[in-house]
Amino acid sequence: MARKKVADIIVETLQQAGVKRCYGIAGDTLNHITDAVRRSEIEWIHMRHEEAGAMAAGGDALLSGELAACAGACGPGSLHFINGLFEAHRNRAPVVLIATQIATSELGMDFPQEVDLETIYKTCSHFCQPIHSPAQARRVTALAAQTALNRHGVAVIIVSGDMANMEVDEGLPFSVHRPQPVLRPSDAELDAVAERLNAGKRVVLYCGSGCEGAEREVVALADKLKAPVAHTSRAKDFIEPDNPYNMGMTGIIGVESGFRAIDACDTLLLLGADFAWSQFYPNEATLIQVDNDATHLGRRHPVDLGVVGDIKATLDALLPRLQTREDHAFLRNSLKHREHTLKQLAEQEQPGKDGLIHPQYLTHLIDLHASDDAAFTADGGSPMVWLLRHIHSNGKRRTLTSLVHGTMANAMPSALGIQKAFPQRQVIALCGDGGIAMLLGDLLTAIQEKLPVKLVVYDNSSLGFVEMEQKVDGLLDSYTDLLNPDFAKVAEAVGFHARRVEQADELEDAVRELLAQPGPALLDVKVNRYELVMPPKIEPGQVLHTALYSAKAVLAGRGGDVEKLLRSNFED
Repeated sequence: MARKKVADIIVETLQQAGVKRCYGIAGDTLNHITDAVRRSEIEWIHMRHEEAGAMAAGGDALLSGELAACAGACGPGSLHFINGLFEAHRNRAPVVLIATQIATSELGMDFPQEVDLETIYKTCSHFCQPIHSPAQARRVTALAAQTALNRHGVAVIIVSGDMANMEVDEGLPFSVHRPQPVLRPSDAELDAVAERLNAGKRVVLYCGSGCEGAEREVVALADKLKAPVAHTSRAKDFIEPDNPYNMGMTGIIGVESGFRAIDACDTLLLLGADFAWSQFYPNEATLIQVDNDATHLGRRHPVDLGVVGDIKATLDALLPRLQTREDHAFLRNSLKHREHTLKQLAEQEQPGKDGLIHPQYLTHLIDLHASDDAAFTADGGSPMVWLLRHIHSNGKRRTLTSLVHGTMANAMPSALGIQKAFPQRQVIALCGDGGIAMLLGDLLTAIQEKLPVKLVVYDNSSLGFVEMEQKVDGLLDSYTDLLNPDFAKVAEAVGFHARRVEQADELEDAVRELLAQPGPALLDVKVNRYELVMPPKIEPGQVLHTALYSAKAVLAGRGGDVEKLLRSNFED
């Protein structure tokens, strides 16, 4: 029987599972793994920070739908992946981490760089397993890949550097399976769902990312029930395009039409939606939930009926059981709210007075001039909000933001991974100035890997979303100021095409110029610091606390800040 090194078995098994790219930084206990990658068909992407590598792998995997890998050396090398892997796992992106460990003979001896990786990575993975003996290498790797692909998340393989160099008989041919079962509720459960929907007078569909692949069925259901459709932020790419019943998002970063539709319904059908904020569910309505994970039923808000099924299969079986609704009154009223909301959003997409650049205006120009199949990422915070509200999905475009993990600094590294997976596609990252500064070193990855990503920095010299949160809580904004460099000059120094814009009348030409570049390019835009992210419903407490902030600011000698805040959000 042929003998192979453990490193070769790991890499070969991942390649057979569909891995095309591995992100990381070479060194020490990882050397035999990287040598095996070098001799394989897997491409190594040399990152400058492991956290960025995990985010790049997550972006790659989520949009490609295929397994991506990352790999790290012992101790800090593997530990640095942690935040990016949390991001990938919560986005349900299939990623495998090869986390290498110190020599087997030194484990448990508090040797330099020893870290209990299994305990740590169990918190952000579906599978986390050390390879205890060379004979386990193929089996553990196949199970890791199979788990990541089928449970949609992270799997971690832990292997000591010396074991990676050991030879072993090939053993049993363990491989990766990707079954495609059809999952739907029982006939009795479907009848119970249909009974409640047929009885409802004001039915609303609330769609989450679980509706991917069921877009036509959702529209058919909305048409039959004359039901407005609201969606979670993560469902934007699947529910927004070609949907005449779309009301938009609800929640704190949602829009008025989405909020009103759900607030006014008497029957709410949750489809693949695990929306976390219970205060945005209707107070008096029948709630029905369909999800492919039984543990999600009723965990965010009590539901009257919860059933398990994939959305497409469930709706295919449900539609014949439903009566065609003739009353359009609730839908017509909801569509009027949607028209009003779209006008409000369009009004925000204008330049400010005296050359002031509103971030919504910048986002509108990006949306206007970007390719029909562009992929967009956005940093957590206000760039994420502007993307979700002002970038239009058309069925070809894709968007990726940190909606569940809520991290900073995700936009640029995620864009790197997406660009690597789709080299001919336009990839645009909407970066906060705080976010891009955290992982600035991986600008060099775009140059080294020749990735033509387009980065737009929303430069307001502050941690803007944090500042807004402090004001809404009635606090003086504190420790949110950012002393930024000229990001365009920084990017230019490492090889980017770069430009800085501070006046609105220069912006459209600058956006066109950015998107026309054949290589990596960055646009640093000085946007209005005092722009508020306005929720679809203003609570009395928010008004009171913002007024309290204003009073504190005046007493602290910062009345000018209050004046700018009011002018920016209520005059233009």
